[in-house]
Amino acid sequence: MNFIRLDRADTVVTATRILALGTLVDGVLTTAQIPSGHKVATIQMALGDPVRKYSQLIGYASCDIMPGDHVHTHNVDFRNTAMEYEFSTDLRLMPPAAKQDTFMGFRRENGKVGTRNYIAIITSVNCSATAARMIADYFTPEVLADYPNVDGVAAFVHGTGCGMADSGDGFEALQRVMWGYAKHPNHAGVLMVGLGCEMNQIDWLLEAYGLKQGPTFQTMNIQRVAGLRLTVELGIKKIMEMLPIANQATRVECPASELMVALQCGGSDAWSGVTANPALGYACDLLTAQGATGVLAETPEIYGAEHLLTRRVVDQSVGDKLIGLIKWWEDYTTRNNGSMDNNPSPGNKMGGLTTILEKSLGAASKGGTTPLMGVYKYAEPVTARGFTFMDTPGYDPASVTGQIAGGCNLVCFTTGRGSAFGSKPAPTIKIATNSEMANRMAEDMDIDAGQILSEGISVEEKGREIYKMFLRVASGEVTKSEGQGLGDYEFVPWQIGAVM
Repeated sequence: MNFIRLDRADTVVTATRILALGTLVDGVLTTAQIPSGHKVATIQMALGDPVRKYSQLIGYASCDIMPGDHVHTHNVDFRNTAMEYEFSTDLRLMPPAAKQDTFMGFRRENGKVGTRNYIAIITSVNCSATAARMIADYFTPEVLADYPNVDGVAAFVHGTGCGMADSGDGFEALQRVMWGYAKHPNHAGVLMVGLGCEMNQIDWLLEAYGLKQGPTFQTMNIQRVAGLRLTVELGIKKIMEMLPIANQATRVECPASELMVALQCGGSDAWSGVTANPALGYACDLLTAQGATGVLAETPEIYGAEHLLTRRVVDQSVGDKLIGLIKWWEDYTTRNNGSMDNNPSPGNKMGGLTTILEKSLGAASKGGTTPLMGVYKYAEPVTARGFTFMDTPGYDPASVTGQIAGGCNLVCFTTGRGSAFGSKPAPTIKIATNSEMANRMAEDMDIDAGQILSEGISVEEKGREIYKMFLRVASGEVTKSEGQGLGDYEFVPWQIGAVM
């Protein structure tokens, strides 16, 4: 078939291949060439009429649209949503799994479980970034050869930490990120490196979060040590002392309930909401059946679909938190002379996505069907089990940074255009939405969800394949992004507020 209709109420269908002018599609003839993944009108729509896909609103006709017309940015307008919200009207409880699955993970002293065993160098400010990278660069594979249970020494550096207020959303978000990475179960040891005079003082973080220094948790700053060279030398010495301790950690059998998976997408296309995202959603349902946790994020990318999530909230207080985030983002974009519809990138639009509403409906399907158990601030520790949501921007590195800080020990990333993304300390599994891209970027994609279209594999079968890969990667299997060394430059704390 040369098209897909997702719902009987839709006013458009999606082309599964390039359609020439005059091609018969769902009873109408195309009036232009239609790119693969793009939409074709199946009814006449007058100026201002709603355009529907997934049985939901994705925009409004900006001119008269005739049956067979190409429906895209040239004839569809975006408007801010004005939703009627229902709470807890679509609660589908997932029965507990009949069998408790396991993986081989690193059980930490506090009971948390890691999927990797890194030593982290975390900077408080951009001014100590070079020192941190120099320290990390010393630990080559040759140096680490004597420590086979250590996955690496990773530097987490960023471009902020000073020139900011010492309170408020931006400062608190950065401190949560630092705390989350310092306490992450994928870290066996941590070295924090500062300059000394920055706004984001390491001592404040230690006091606020009750962090204590010890053999595997150390801090230092360049000014107190007396310069860059001595800081690098001391940092190397401190990590050399941590390595034998970190190497004592070994993998043990752990229940799948200890998994916390970041549900992420980037470089989306029209197939994201048809193949990879629903398949990941089914994998998320399998996770929740095990008592594990899935964390959806990217608040701008559920905009226009949040009413579907409020129907799934475990109680109204969770729904109110989600709606509060939507209102904050509407105000935030307005204050900065932007629009919620700025989110679809040029690549998204080339792939057939027209508005943020259309993108969001596909993106939200990553969260499966089970109740929404909790809503969290950016980088806030995720404590609920089951399906949850974290407030983050749609920018992938910043979003994943927040999810990892919240405790995610795996990341699953769907992509239609093709994203060269990876993360540390939590490894990223990448899922292609279409087989053409999966084959073209075979070195980057772990799973081809395009087989749902190209080979008729069911969403459920592909979801089980994704879930099984969660267990293998959590047990140490190397993902494509890990194999290529990605993850050292994708640590990007969300900068909120003025830079002064």
